[in-house]
Amino acid sequence: MTQKSPPNKKSWSWRSQAFRGLMYQLIALGLIVAVVWFIAHNTLFNMKMRGIQSGFDFLTGPAGFDIGESLYAFDSAQPYWQAFLVGLSNTLRVAILGIILTTVLGTLLGVGRFSRNALVRGVCYAYVEFFRNVPVLLQLLMWYLFFTEALPAATEAWTLGPLFLSKGGLSFPVPVWAAGHLWALFGLIAGLGLAVVYRQWARRQFEATGHLKSMFWVPVAICLMGCLLGWLAGGAPMALDSPMKGEFAIEKGGSLTPEFLSVLLGLSIYTAAFVAEVVRSGIQSVALGQSEAAAALGLNPGQSMRLVMLPQALRVIIPPMTNQFLNLTKNSSLAVAIGYPDVVSIANTALNQTGRAVECISIVMLVYLCTSLSTSMLMNWYNTRSAIQER
Repeated sequence: MTQKSPPNKKSWSWRSQAFRGLMYQLIALGLIVAVVWFIAHNTLFNMKMRGIQSGFDFLTGPAGFDIGESLYAFDSAQPYWQAFLVGLSNTLRVAILGIILTTVLGTLLGVGRFSRNALVRGVCYAYVEFFRNVPVLLQLLMWYLFFTEALPAATEAWTLGPLFLSKGGLSFPVPVWAAGHLWALFGLIAGLGLAVVYRQWARRQFEATGHLKSMFWVPVAICLMGCLLGWLAGGAPMALDSPMKGEFAIEKGGSLTPEFLSVLLGLSIYTAAFVAEVVRSGIQSVALGQSEAAAALGLNPGQSMRLVMLPQALRVIIPPMTNQFLNLTKNSSLAVAIGYPDVVSIANTALNQTGRAVECISIVMLVYLCTSLSTSMLMNWYNTRSAIQER
């Protein structure tokens, strides 16, 4: 007859290790709360003694300044909180596009370090060593000087088909919005879903039969076909708002300002050098026998890299890659040095006009904290999904 062990009873005695651990945590939490309260109370008291106003009520007042670049219309009569939203949208635009460009460029450079062509390896190595050893602020200034000094005036803009590149930035045609574009977006979303389903099916077929199916071009074709079918279903709108040379500037069409291009290219090219090293080290962490086994199965070097080496290297690549994405997002605050109206620039203007330094800095800190935590959560989810499942 088996004897049952006595039930575990929680001991509230100081001799209990669990109880002591709980108390230590409560004491530490209390100390943190007390320090935060003391700093906040002392700051508000000193501001009140000096007659400095505090609070976030200024956010509802008119901003009184215009913003040169915005995804939506903004004028000086609108409140400060909308100005901060414009700055936030400009920051997110740089961060999201920068992360995409950095990932693509950094991965290509990292893979290029393993090329059999000595010239390709040398170019990738020189790129990494040059751009990661030059401060990012200097690179932003370099790109800004290129767009504002080296390029011609708008009346003599460089033309490449419908594109115009000048000191005013890059101008390009944009579609005249119609219902068909919304249908095209729905078709693209449906195509993305079908592409994911196809990739999962193709991977299962490869694991079961060893026959490799297209993992890139077919999904791309599915997405494009879905977008095309949606566009046709919506009436196939084709009207374009094309740019043209005016008397003093490029008129009509869409445009990217020199400030935005400088920030985007500067941050992407700088961070891509670090991403390339992350990818290179991740690939090197995979055992050499894996590539030899892939060659024995008849896979060419490109297939071996894409289907064998990179999937196994992801568990090493993703964590440091997350750090580089966070660095890119936080480095976007340097855009204020070249006049790009991101959230830091808007906060500086609001601070100078209202004197609410603590509040404006708190808003900037909250913005970067939320964006960084969101990026970390997304990458942690992807890291968990990409981890090798052990039996």
